[in-house]
Amino acid sequence: QVQLVESGGGLVQAGGSLRLSCAASGIFFSINVMGWYRQVPGKQRELVAAATSGGTTNYADSVKGRFTISRDNAKNTVHLQMASLKPDDTGIYYCSLKVAGLEYWGQGTQVTVSS
Repeated sequence: QVQLVESGGGLVQAGGSLRLSCAASGIFFSINVMGWYRQVPGKQRELVAAATSGGTTNYADSVKGRFTISRDNAKNTVHLQMASLKPDDTGIYYCSLKVAGLEYWGQGTQVTVSS
């Protein structure tokens, strides 16, 4: 059973920073993609950033230059360092693990950026 546990959300003022972390447990292939998605009410969940186990990263245009994704393959963890936060970054952030044609999700962590 694969489980993802997120931490690090909260309330921050515009211009501030937050760091999200996600730890994956269970048995799964080492070749995988871990990432972060954001969802706001009334909208589809959207990709924020993703990183392959080989080190390739991908970012949504809206966060390029402000967010940095990193992962520790040995510990099966992924982190999202968020800087220069804007109110539009507000949402529930979900950790994702894609492996062997399957996708797993964490429970989500709320990020609220006040103006």
